[in-house]
Amino acid sequence: MSANESTWGRVDETGTVYVTDRGTERAVGQYPDGTPDEALAYFTRKFTELEGQVRLLEQRARAGAPAADVAKTVAALTDALESAAAVGDLEALRTRVAALSTTVEKLTEAQQAEAAAAVEAAIAERLAIVEAAEALAAKDPQSIQWKQATAELDALFTRWKDHQQNGPRIPKKQADDLWKRFRAARSTVDAHRRSFFAGLDAEHKEVRARKQALVEKAVALASQGAAGIPAYRRLLDEWKTAGRAGKKVDDALWEQFKAAGDALYSAKAEVDARENEEFAGNLQVKLALLEEAAPLLTATDRVQARAALTSIQRRWEAAGKVPRDQVRVVEDRLRQIELAVKKLEEDHWNRTDPEKKARSEGLAAQLEQAIAGLEADLAAATAAKDARRIAEVTEALEARRAWLSAVDR
Repeated sequence: MSANESTWGRVDETGTVYVTDRGTERAVGQYPDGTPDEALAYFTRKFTELEGQVRLLEQRARAGAPAADVAKTVAALTDALESAAAVGDLEALRTRVAALSTTVEKLTEAQQAEAAAAVEAAIAERLAIVEAAEALAAKDPQSIQWKQATAELDALFTRWKDHQQNGPRIPKKQADDLWKRFRAARSTVDAHRRSFFAGLDAEHKEVRARKQALVEKAVALASQGAAGIPAYRRLLDEWKTAGRAGKKVDDALWEQFKAAGDALYSAKAEVDARENEEFAGNLQVKLALLEEAAPLLTATDRVQARAALTSIQRRWEAAGKVPRDQVRVVEDRLRQIELAVKKLEEDHWNRTDPEKKARSEGLAAQLEQAIAGLEADLAAATAAKDARRIAEVTEALEARRAWLSAVDR
């Protein structure tokens, strides 16, 4: 083979380059002002460029490039290779390109299936957004936490826009139907929110008026001082059931209401302090009376005990009030003494009750008679040295004597 020839082409004496293609030669062009080798090399490079395009397309097809793009390039290369001005195995390139047509068909089927699955997933995701919005719209407006619900709806709308902009395109009819449902749900939630807060504003206005009136009544009690506390407590009960007027308003009104109450309780504290000082002497008198009455806790003469207690009670009443924190203390101590004297009287009555005494005397006579008989039995058993009988009679005798002792008390 001469320097002007290759496996797939040659250059003639006029500088024309030929390629062997499909069993025949055809001219592919000339390379002006170049040597035959340069002319042949030029058109060989043209073949190399075409082969590179085919190889790149094969790589893209294997990588899963869009089937439409691959098909378009296959058509362009098929046309280019039909009468390509290049020197090389053009038929081999045509075979490789033709093989890509089969690859394109498979690629198209796979990508269509993937696209269909992506559309179904997109529809499902957008439907989930719609159903979440509709669930919010179906809730009772009175039970919704509106701050949270508003944030949830805003997040759903953000998801919708992101999905619409970045997700797969879905059929127009389905997209329109889903958007209408989502828009309707948003409108319903918005209407519920406006209605709820309109009602809440009206309720707050009524509560604000009620509490303002309570504040005014509480402030008006200031001139009564400590005597106004019962009325203030009734106003406080009304306050607790008045409802809420919104945190900011509630806090402001409560500060005013509480300040009015604090003034009343401050006046009461001053009164209590004066009374405690005034009643301190009375406390000392009553403490002395309690010391005087202490022996009555163990007294045995009911008449003397009652007389002493009556005298102490008269002086107790005459002594007057004691400081508030000492009332319970001294009253409880006096009560213990009164109960002791009362018990002393009750015990005497129980002992001297005629009916009870008669019953006791009759029982005592019976017991004394039984004891006499048992003592005779014991003497006989002792004389007979009957140990078993002695034990039996002794036990019975001790029991009767114990009963008699109880009756005689």
